[in-house]
Amino acid sequence: MGSGTESPESSESPEFPESLTEARTEFRTEFRTASRTAGSGRKARGAEKKSRAAERKARKLSPPRLGPRDVFHVGSAGLRSRPMRVFLSALGIAIGIATMIAVVGISSSSQAKLLQELDKLGTNMMVATPGPSMFSGQDTKLPKDAPGMIARIGGVESVGTTGDVKEVVRRSENIPKEETNGIALKAAKDDLLKTLRARMHSGSWLNDATGRYPSVVLGHVTAERLGITGPGGQVFIGGQYFTVIGILEPIPLAPEIERSALIGWDAAQSLLGFDGHPTSVYERSADDRVQEVRGLIAKTANPENPSAVSVTDPSAALQAKAATEGAFSTLLLGLGGIALLVGGVGVANTMIISVLERRHEIGLRRSLGATKGQIRIQFVTESLLLSGLGGLAGIALGGAATAVYARAGDLPWVVPLWAVTGGFAATLAIGTVAGLYPAVRAAKLSPTLALQAG
Repeated sequence: MGSGTESPESSESPEFPESLTEARTEFRTEFRTASRTAGSGRKARGAEKKSRAAERKARKLSPPRLGPRDVFHVGSAGLRSRPMRVFLSALGIAIGIATMIAVVGISSSSQAKLLQELDKLGTNMMVATPGPSMFSGQDTKLPKDAPGMIARIGGVESVGTTGDVKEVVRRSENIPKEETNGIALKAAKDDLLKTLRARMHSGSWLNDATGRYPSVVLGHVTAERLGITGPGGQVFIGGQYFTVIGILEPIPLAPEIERSALIGWDAAQSLLGFDGHPTSVYERSADDRVQEVRGLIAKTANPENPSAVSVTDPSAALQAKAATEGAFSTLLLGLGGIALLVGGVGVANTMIISVLERRHEIGLRRSLGATKGQIRIQFVTESLLLSGLGGLAGIALGGAATAVYARAGDLPWVVPLWAVTGGFAATLAIGTVAGLYPAVRAAKLSPTLALQAG
């Protein structure tokens, strides 16, 4: 009985160890499988990392860069191989730049000459002359004491006076009175030469002694018209001969004196019936009081009728002439710009032809690894070099033309720096623009087609 009751328990107890063993075996198998799976995942991730690193390294690879020396070498290769074409293309640019430089240089040289004359002659001189009459048909005259009154104005440094004499100046008595040659006869006082800052070309000026006798000083234009080259000759005035004692140099501030024959104030009154009324009173004042003196001249010269006195600034004519020179040069500068633009079109045409002729070279360079950007740089550099050579030649030609003109006209040689730098910058700008389209066209050529075309 006892054994029968224990048999069920004894038959179930051996199953527990077997289940535990199987569980352990299964766990070990699964662990090993998981370990192998994790190892293969780590290897895969490592391989992926290596692949990505290699890809990044490959991305960092780039074609070799061209240094400035390399760019210059490849850009000038086309110019060295076709020198005649380069010369003809650069000639158009050179003509345009030379025109611009010469126009600006000649104008600047002329202006410099005028400014030198203004500095030498001064801008502090005023001229008082009879003004328009309030009543038509009546001539106005300056009072006889007008020069002395003007000389007493504060700030006035010197005063010179002339008066018109109604007589004809002729080379000899055999010449008709109607043939005046546009020569005016004027009575002059001793201080006129100093006030005008004029100089004698030959001979001497009037003084207290010669001013009382029939002696005359000729303006340089008058001397040319009468055919007199130096002192000692004679001219026929008012029924008698006057001896030439001197010839003046040109006086830009007083062109009326250049076309006049000047005799002494006393001689004009005693020999030719001059009434003694001044026609022109020239005055020099301190530079800082020019405008103040100008406002007082009319009131001082003719206190009873200031409106009958006209006051002018002779230097204004030279200043206006200098401004006119600048305006005229602007017009010619525009023509030079057009010539430069035409030269730029010639450069663009040359570059397009160069691209068509060098397609094989372009395809070969592209096949060897040159990028589109490097091809563009090559042809833009070539265009810049071509325009730059023309610009330098034009600057030299324009400067030489200005020098020849200045020497022929006894002018200072002046070529403004802004004209040189601006002209050369314009050539580079035109060269860049002219080379862009050919450069882009060259870069777009397919290497295969370009090699086949060659």
